Amino acid sequence: MKKTLVVYGSSTGTCQGIADKIGAKLGAEVVDVANLTDGQVDEAENLLLGTSTWGAGELQDDWYDGLEKLKALDLNGKTVALFGCGDSESYSDTFCGAMDEIYSALKDKGVNFVGQVSTDGYTFDDSAAVVDGKFVGLALDDINEDDKTDERIDAWLESIKSAL
Repeated sequence: MKKTLVVYGSSTGTCQGIADKIGAKLGAEVVDVANLTDGQVDEAENLLLGTSTWGAGELQDDWYDGLEKLKALDLNGKTVALFGCGDSESYSDTFCGAMDEIYSALKDKGVNFVGQVSTDGYTFDDSAAVVDGKFVGLALDDINEDDKTDERIDAWLESIKSAL
């Protein structure tokens, strides 16, 4: 596997916990987006980017500056996979919508997105993170469906490993 960096933004610790699990399974470095350096991004060939979703589908706060940093760097040719945490019951109409903000900000930066996930098996009303019938990345509800989290992470990692 090429140099992989797992980057997360987390306010309550849920997304950090997910990032740590993913990093441990891949043997990859895990970094909080608030502490992300240009050098870390430059050295990585693969970026796994995770965010929680707040309010009406908004990014976790640290990601606003993090996205500006990423958009300013040369990401051409990098492989990017997204993962997001959300609450499919209380915020069913914006479930994991923040993933779309990262996707939309980086889709014209020459990156190769991998890891889209079918919406089958999820219960939610709407999400900006659904494009062509699939989530743009791994959607997780560790609040209401924590019993599915590990299985979903494992299946997602298996689906992207060949691209990393």
